[in-house]
Amino acid sequence: MGVPDPLPLLAVPNVSEGRDVAILDAIAAAFTADGRATLLDRHADADHHRAVLTLAGRPGALGDALVLGAGAAVQRIDVMSGAEGPHPRGEHPHVGAVDVVPVVYLNPAMRGAACAEALVVADRIGAELGVPVFLYGELAGGRTRAELRRGGVIGLRERMAAGEQRPDFGPPTPHPTAGATLVAAREPLVAFNLELRPPATVSDAKRIAALIREGGAEGLPGLRAIGVQLRSASTAPVAQVSMNVERPLEVPLRVVVEAVRRHAEVAAAELVGLTPRAALEGFPADLPIPGFDPKRQVIENALGL
Repeated sequence: MGVPDPLPLLAVPNVSEGRDVAILDAIAAAFTADGRATLLDRHADADHHRAVLTLAGRPGALGDALVLGAGAAVQRIDVMSGAEGPHPRGEHPHVGAVDVVPVVYLNPAMRGAACAEALVVADRIGAELGVPVFLYGELAGGRTRAELRRGGVIGLRERMAAGEQRPDFGPPTPHPTAGATLVAAREPLVAFNLELRPPATVSDAKRIAALIREGGAEGLPGLRAIGVQLRSASTAPVAQVSMNVERPLEVPLRVVVEAVRRHAEVAAAELVGLTPRAALEGFPADLPIPGFDPKRQVIENALGL
C-alpha cells in the first residue's frame, strides 16, 4: 500500500516493549491490518524497553489502526506486575503498555483534523480497551508527559486513587496490566539521543540533561532530556543523553549537539523514528548516526514530498 494521498496524518505510538520481537511483530501487524495505515518506521530499544512506531494514514482510517494496534499491545504487555519492585522496567519513563499516542500534523491546516482524530482515539481506547487516557500538550492546556509520568505507573496510580488526577477518558483506575495511555495532537518532534564517550558516566549524562533541557541553566526551548545508562550494546555501561526535541525547526539538531559537546565528548548520535528535513540542516559531519537511513527517516522523503 502506498502512502495516502495527498497528505496524511502521522501517528507515533510508543509501546513499552523493546525486547520481544514476536510481540512487536504482532503489534505492528495490528496497526497496519487491512491497509488502514502505512508503517513508515519501527524502532525498538532494549535498554529503554520501548518501541516507537511511525504510521501514516487518512483521518478515520488512522484512528481505526491506532485502536487496533493499541488493543494488541494491551493484550501482550504487562507494565503493572512487579512495578513496585526495586528495578525499573527499562530506562525510559512510562505509565502504560501503550505509553503515548501522539497524532502528528505536518502543517497548520491539518491541526484541526489531528486534534479531532486524537480525541476520537482517546475516547475509543478508554471505552473499548478499558484503559484510562490522559490528554497532554495543546489538548490539555499544555500539561506535559513528565507531569503525568512522575513516579511512573505506581505514582500515577496513587494520584488517581487520591483523586489528584482524573483521566480524560476511560475508567478512573489504571488497567490491571496495561496502566494508562497518554494522547496528544502535535507538530513533529525529533526523538534524539547522544552517546557520550568514556570516561563520561551516567551521572555526567544526568547533569548535562538537567543543564540543557528547557528550564535548565542552559535550557533550549522545547527540549526534554534525561540521562540514562545503556548496557545492551556493550560489555561496559554507556552513558546517553536521551532527548525529545519538541521544536526542531527552531532548535535544529546541530544546536543540541553543540550544547552537549560543551560538557562532554560525544561518540555517536541516534535518531528514533522520523525527523523533518530542516532539523538536520548543518548537522556535524564528524558525528556518526549509526543506522540512520535518510530515505526512510526523513519525513519528506518517507512521504515522497
